[in-house]
Amino acid sequence: MVNNTNTRCDLMLFGALGDLAQRKLFPAFYQLDRAGLLAEGSRILAIARTEADTKGVREQLFDKLKHHVKAEEFEPEVAERFLQRVEYQLLDFNDPAGYEALKDWRDAPNNELIVYMATPPSMYGVIARNLKAADCCNEKTRVVVEKPIGHDLESSRVINDELGAVYNENQLFRIDHYLGKETVQNLIALRFANNLFASQWDQNHISHVEITVAESVGIEGRWGYFDQAGQIRDMVQNHLLQLLCLIAMDPPADLSADSIRDEKVKVLKALKQVTPDMMDRYVVRGQYTAGTSDGKPVPGYLEEEGANKGSETETFVALKAEIDNWRWSGVPFYIRTGKRLPEKLSQIIIHFKPAPHYIFDPDQKHLANNKLIIRLQPDEGMSLKILTKDQGLDKGMRLRQGPLELTFSETFETERIPDAYERLLWEVMKGNQYLFVRRDEVEYAWRWVDQVIRNWKDSGEPPKRYAAGTWGPVASIAMITRDGRSWYEDA
Repeated sequence: MVNNTNTRCDLMLFGALGDLAQRKLFPAFYQLDRAGLLAEGSRILAIARTEADTKGVREQLFDKLKHHVKAEEFEPEVAERFLQRVEYQLLDFNDPAGYEALKDWRDAPNNELIVYMATPPSMYGVIARNLKAADCCNEKTRVVVEKPIGHDLESSRVINDELGAVYNENQLFRIDHYLGKETVQNLIALRFANNLFASQWDQNHISHVEITVAESVGIEGRWGYFDQAGQIRDMVQNHLLQLLCLIAMDPPADLSADSIRDEKVKVLKALKQVTPDMMDRYVVRGQYTAGTSDGKPVPGYLEEEGANKGSETETFVALKAEIDNWRWSGVPFYIRTGKRLPEKLSQIIIHFKPAPHYIFDPDQKHLANNKLIIRLQPDEGMSLKILTKDQGLDKGMRLRQGPLELTFSETFETERIPDAYERLLWEVMKGNQYLFVRRDEVEYAWRWVDQVIRNWKDSGEPPKRYAAGTWGPVASIAMITRDGRSWYEDA
């Protein structure tokens, strides 16, 4: 593939020997190099606290690439070539003197500098200040930080203030890997390039929306982090509210970063606050107990390795969200996410209202509303459920529901679907911020989530139990059934 960028980049990757870097970031850079998208002369400085040298780190990364890259996409010679870009630097992130070595590495000042902090958010400010003190960065430096930013509104402001003291907002790329998924980006194209949907995307034509992000796994050794965060901080404040914004936002003036992010902020500002008296009807929190996953017995949350037996952290959340604006008045958004659910699944379902007058078999009236299903994983694609006449002389005008299907891997079989991190890193290299989250988005999302968390604490009510391998507490079914609806897999 011909390289289509003239930008030579130097990347300082902090936390380079951590799980995120080795499982996601280095494979993403490998794929960019394999596609010819890393400019000649672009380099990576892997920075971590582990005693090691460049040769040993390259060997370790080669093995990790072989493990995490699909077998049919792993080319040893490409991996070797890519890893020649990588050098290793041992660094105590808290030691300002150590950053002089980073400055010495920057012997190609014409390269754009990207700083990626694959570290706990508590380190962002420390790294930023030490980089500035060592004169390693300037007003053109691009800085990538992982979400969640903080654990509530107040802590997010502290972190953002620390970053803002060193970098301008247009230098900061707050990464949410869901925004790099091909299907999520296609939401913008689907909504605003197709009048078929654009003209129907409001409270006059849509009855309700479901957003489900289900995980079949449990904690996977992340007890220390997860028990402090919980599912609402880990998933809702990050990924699900971003998905809600892309579904609900008004058309942006153009595709510039701020035009898109301005519209997302309007949605977050219009989210109806969940007051204490609404909690039993609008929010369900759960915690999994022992059950089965893929036919095998699995422990409950409180039985996981290292567990605090008295923890009341939620592993499941179901929410009914409402947006107080002209477009969405009266349209509920049902959101749920949890661990140890029956399958790994991320999907959005748009339920359209039925025709105002129904003339077919009354027994089939429950089929009358069309559904648009947008799948984010495991198989990215879209499906529109429509009604047609059932075939056969004996069927009369019986209806059948069938899909108009678009599965990306099948429809675009000659094209490889890039991983979300590949897309996001590529956009950072080009300096495009439209897939990244602005500070005010983070703060408005936290403001809404913080209210829910405060209500939980004030009520003192423990999370409801659900068996591993099920779709969460029965109360989550009751929440949507109360409105005369059901979750899609139960319909």
